[in-house]
Amino acid sequence: MSVTRGGSGAETGALPGSDAEIGYRGPTACAAAGITYRQLDYWARTGLVEPSVRPAHGSGSQRLYSFRDILVLKVVKRLLDLGISLQQIRAAVQHLRDRGTDDLAEVTLMSDGVSVYELTSPDEVVDLLAGGQGVFGIALGRVWEEVAGELAVLPAVRAEDGLIAGTERDELATRRAQRTG
Repeated sequence: MSVTRGGSGAETGALPGSDAEIGYRGPTACAAAGITYRQLDYWARTGLVEPSVRPAHGSGSQRLYSFRDILVLKVVKRLLDLGISLQQIRAAVQHLRDRGTDDLAEVTLMSDGVSVYELTSPDEVVDLLAGGQGVFGIALGRVWEEVAGELAVLPAVRAEDGLIAGTERDELATRRAQRTG
């Protein structure tokens, strides 16, 4: 599978939660992306979507996913739902990794079932459809908004201390902190 890039797009600014120290635990990432924990674990272990804030390092450690990681998880889920093979999805995910984050919300991914095309303008979408190549598309800006909306009501975690950011700790977390510290 190849990924073809279209135009240049526009800058969108910082990612929500782009503080390098803020991440989201596995269950939060699953809820925001609409996937199961089993899928999340498999994709992390196979390198499809690895947590960029804090990877797992041994039994009992918790992975922390960035906003961008969760955005990619949701895109992977959508591509799977459309019947795209995991091998083809890996190529698209690698392309998104290589691309960076500067104008990701301005991108539409379209596919003909063989190739994935990155389009950044309405004209490119029309040209692709007129050529009979596009079968389906995913507007990353829309996925971006969905993930941001989901994460706005879910707990974030500070990577350095494991404390939940932006929310009060629950009773269990308080007891655990008292025992260990």
